[in-house]
Amino acid sequence: MADSIFIGGADANGTGKPDVAQELLLKIANRHGLVAGATGTGKTVTLQILAQGFSDAGVPVFCADVKGDLSGICVPGSEKHPLHPKLVSRAEKIGLADYSYSGAPTIFWDLFGEKGHPVRTTISEMGPLLLSRLMGLTDAQEGVLNIAFEYADDNGLLLLDLKDLRKLLAHMGDKEIRDELSKEYGNIASASLGALQRNLLVMEREGAEHFFGEPALELPDMMRTTTDGRGIVSVLDSTRLINSPKLYSTFLLWLLSELFEQLPEVGDPDKPKLVFFFDEAHLLFDDTPSALLQKIEQVVRLIRSKGVGVFFVTQNPRDLPESVLAQLGNRFQHALRAYTPAERKGVRAAADSFRPNPAFDTEEVITTLGVGEALVSTLDTKGAPSVVQHTVVRPPASRLGPAEDAERKKVINESPIAGKYEGIVDRQSAYEILEAKEAKAEKEAERLAKEEEKAAKELAKKKARAKKTRSSRSRRMSPLQKAGNQAARSAAREFTRYILRGILGSMKRR
Repeated sequence: MADSIFIGGADANGTGKPDVAQELLLKIANRHGLVAGATGTGKTVTLQILAQGFSDAGVPVFCADVKGDLSGICVPGSEKHPLHPKLVSRAEKIGLADYSYSGAPTIFWDLFGEKGHPVRTTISEMGPLLLSRLMGLTDAQEGVLNIAFEYADDNGLLLLDLKDLRKLLAHMGDKEIRDELSKEYGNIASASLGALQRNLLVMEREGAEHFFGEPALELPDMMRTTTDGRGIVSVLDSTRLINSPKLYSTFLLWLLSELFEQLPEVGDPDKPKLVFFFDEAHLLFDDTPSALLQKIEQVVRLIRSKGVGVFFVTQNPRDLPESVLAQLGNRFQHALRAYTPAERKGVRAAADSFRPNPAFDTEEVITTLGVGEALVSTLDTKGAPSVVQHTVVRPPASRLGPAEDAERKKVINESPIAGKYEGIVDRQSAYEILEAKEAKAEKEAERLAKEEEKAAKELAKKKARAKKTRSSRSRRMSPLQKAGNQAARSAAREFTRYILRGILGSMKRR
């Protein structure tokens, strides 16, 4: 296989005609790259020819299909395509004599499992830092989430899906448990717990529940090659996912981080182990906390030693931080518009990032590039950036446009991983363990309540018996009481007789 990818024909001498082959060396492809340009200038086609070029060279590729038209990479182009004459003409213009149509081996993925194999990870693998970004948490709320993860680790509570995390947060919301955890891990405010639970609800509405669970993605399935040595292109259908920008960017960042964590150091191989295309890259850096930005910079800087090349695809280079741009050695700049002072400033900054070519004014050419044309600068064998070249990008060998539903379905059914991720596995985790504990505690509470009720009844009976005994004792009089009562009755009788004698006597005297 070749040691480079043919990009197109460059006008190296300012003659107005492409007279030099523009190539990307495989051995320096892990030094990362940038594909930039305004909408409709040809960024997706450049991504497509790069992805298929890496595939033909035996390098696995991962890329996100935001608009849906990258799916055509799985099928060969056709002479019946309306643009066929223009594609052939372009091939002739840049001296691509052996231009022919062919598709790339492809695996389709989809977080929602609708247009590809499902992609999942667990809550534990995502970790509190990325989850905090996904939920847009404050520092206090992120602190509570970290406590939740720490508590789960200390108590053997697996956090696999959203219901596990939701159950854990509800468990921590119990006043006695919250007070106990606050003493051990730090203050846990009920308001922060409530905010976390509300954010989980928002995530579910955005479809995040499809992403968390098992079976989790195994990275080797995204780094496959065919029996004839071609690299498989993993295409993540993002036409629906892009409607949830934070979920989209957080997922890609998670995937990049997993590659960084799991892959061994390989130094500078003859060709990359994997090339990762990050489309709509500006979403990764929008409203990104400084701690996470530092992590992104670290991953981009160090992952090349794992043999992974990262290509950011965005509209304007200014969408990326300077610290990241400085690490992107291979650059493909399509046309930029300059209608406002801010846009003209962006064009100037993009031009200044290239090693100048004395044959033309880079800043001027950026605004006049046609569709399918780009200013290209790649690294040479020593890792130094080449002089920028005005390049006509080669036509793609695969279809220019989306694959049909039947074609996509056929690729999915014949995939080497067909059936592996489609079924959901729900093993015992935090939800089931906490449910069992709560059920046991409820039964214990019922048992104690019954015992208390029984004891209360026994006590009531004893009190009733004691009261009855006191009442009967009060009715039985002692001899002294009886004598007193008898004397009182005798005195009363004598007094009555005395009164009667007085009355009757007076009546008789009359």
